[in-house]
Amino acid sequence: MKAWVHHQTGGPDVLRLEERPRPKPGRGEVLVRNRAVGLNPVDWKFIEWGHAAWEWPHIPGVDGAGEIAEAGEGVTHVGLGARVAYHNDLARPGSFAEYTVVPARAVIALPGALPFAAAAAIPCPALTAFQAVSKPPLAAGAHVLVTGASGAVGGALLQLARKRGWIVHAVCSAAQFERVIRLGAATVTDYHRPDWRSDIQDMARLQPLQAVFDMVSGEHASSLAHLLSANGHLVCIQDRQEKAPLPAFTTTISLHEVGLNAMHGYADDGQWGRLVAAGAAIAADIVRKSFDPQVMDGVAFDALPEALARLKAGPNPGNRVALF
Repeated sequence: MKAWVHHQTGGPDVLRLEERPRPKPGRGEVLVRNRAVGLNPVDWKFIEWGHAAWEWPHIPGVDGAGEIAEAGEGVTHVGLGARVAYHNDLARPGSFAEYTVVPARAVIALPGALPFAAAAAIPCPALTAFQAVSKPPLAAGAHVLVTGASGAVGGALLQLARKRGWIVHAVCSAAQFERVIRLGAATVTDYHRPDWRSDIQDMARLQPLQAVFDMVSGEHASSLAHLLSANGHLVCIQDRQEKAPLPAFTTTISLHEVGLNAMHGYADDGQWGRLVAAGAAIAADIVRKSFDPQVMDGVAFDALPEALARLKAGPNPGNRVALF
């Protein structure tokens, strides 16, 4: 099979298109014939960082979509030819290849009408957003703040939050205001303005915020903790809180971290079942045109490194995919 591999860490330019042996699925695994590959920041980051579990040369990539080409022992819930998307364990050989072995419990069933380009944009962005909105137990009508709202995860989160009936106050660049409002934001604030935090604080005095979803960093999330009302929720999608950002026994907020890939090491079958069911529901919503997969860049598989370099350079108001 053809695969993009790297023999050392570095930027996207270390990737080389090579012939590699077609892998075989083991017990509880399936072999997916990839038709589209989703590109995510975690891909270029780990190409730069490496991973202790990798064997070299390594095939990177966590997201893909295609058809089941072979099923390993014990796999009964998906058949050959089934159309699926997946988020693979980054410690394993990945999706930047014609074929990828994936844990069977991690595959998302796809409707026949869904293009593979849209399907490949679901796993990492949309499932991360699903994990994030599942953290705080908020009722319809809750007011929440989303930073980094114009990115792939932010755009998915806006749509999922809107579906829950939350009122979303988004922070993004002014160039993305129209798009972010279309995806579900009630208000938008330009983070380029020096006093944007003061604007949010003034708003929060009049309308308390029950949750903050931060896409920037742990430090950035900590700087927004004071905006939350009593018993509010601070959800970190990039990084985590290493220490409580506010004094004890004040607003008594809850701290949440989100780590989709950690599911491979720590989630049980029931948790995986709920996660892939959420992915299948999002896939169905895309077909119904009630969820935007935000595909902004589709390239041929042979041009994958260039698309990954564009992803690294940014900005990325949506998802980038590579197609076979």
